[in-house]
Amino acid sequence: MPVYTYSALNARGKETKGVVNADSARAARLKLRQSGLFTKVLEETEDTEAPDRNRRVDLLQTLRRVRPQDVTVMTRQLATLLSANLTVVDALTALVEQSESRALQRTLIQVRESVLEGTSLGAALAQHRRVFAPLFVNMVRAGEASGALPLVMMRLADFSERQLNTRKKITAKMYYPMFMIAVGGLILFALLTYVVPTVTTLFTNMRRTLPWPTVVLISVSNFLQAYWWLLALGMLGILLALRQYGRTTRGQRRFDTWKIRAPMVGKLTLKVAMSRFTRTLGILLHSGIPLLDALDIARAVVNNSVLAAAINVARDAIREGADIASPLKASGCFPPLVSHMISIGEKSGQLEDMLLRVSESYDNEVETSIEGLTSLVEPIIIVVMALVVFGIMLAVLLPIFELNTMVR
Repeated sequence: MPVYTYSALNARGKETKGVVNADSARAARLKLRQSGLFTKVLEETEDTEAPDRNRRVDLLQTLRRVRPQDVTVMTRQLATLLSANLTVVDALTALVEQSESRALQRTLIQVRESVLEGTSLGAALAQHRRVFAPLFVNMVRAGEASGALPLVMMRLADFSERQLNTRKKITAKMYYPMFMIAVGGLILFALLTYVVPTVTTLFTNMRRTLPWPTVVLISVSNFLQAYWWLLALGMLGILLALRQYGRTTRGQRRFDTWKIRAPMVGKLTLKVAMSRFTRTLGILLHSGIPLLDALDIARAVVNNSVLAAAINVARDAIREGADIASPLKASGCFPPLVSHMISIGEKSGQLEDMLLRVSESYDNEVETSIEGLTSLVEPIIIVVMALVVFGIMLAVLLPIFELNTMVR
């Protein structure tokens, strides 16, 4: 479908620019007119998505994706506009005009066109699964069905911002340890491939029996000098093999089991998954989505096949008449706090509120765990690097000490 860039005037006489998809220039003008825009300039541009056209492929355009933070900002803006009693089309038009992301702008234009053709907002968003997650789409559908779309969008905006903030906190806390590991590895590689060979050349020319630490150091240094590329290829091969194994059902289950049971990071991973699960389920139930459908959506949010399997078993048990807490507790994957609070929520009729309280509790625990983990990892990295450097210094200095003893 051809793509047209336009310059038009809105009902207030303000000039606006953008792009529109249409079968012809006349259809493009008609679409703009239906959006309340009076066309001034309309020019056809290349369709960046048509695979059958002979054109130069823009690599940056191909790799450009809609970022999660852009979707989060757009969600808050859409919720604000809908709360101000704007129609969905007017709100989408405003978002298109002020969006700084070209990829998101093109997506919103397509969504707006679908809405103008009579499609519901939820169905229009569902056509862009790579941009809008199932949680997003289903909450919009629930808001449209209940007539409370602005309220649901506000809840969705709050949820998206919390998720984004949690992700940013985890990423920010891990930057420094990862930076230390990378810099330490580069320094160690430079020492073993450049500095150590220069110093140990003197010892090898002496043709004397060297201490075993020095022999080991020289052997490691010679190997890295000659076969560093083989080591790099070996590590790359192992990573690719593990990645391929992780794509299998058995491998994915083993890796996911390790993620929630590994020392130090296992508890943190489980807390993050529990926070996502309880908050997602609570918001979906608050929005009027049926429990079984809400469990299906929340299952994808945990991003762990072991937990997802436990949720599947719980869903089947609930369909047969069981409560929510019992099958989750029986799985052994969910902490006692989750099943206990869910049981209280079911008995008191406040399940949604209990789920949100559990999520807030886990959010606080995640932040505390990240602080503790980073405060523990940093000194461990420093100690390990100090021991490695001390070992290198000892291996270099031992022959020097022996030489001084012989001279005396």
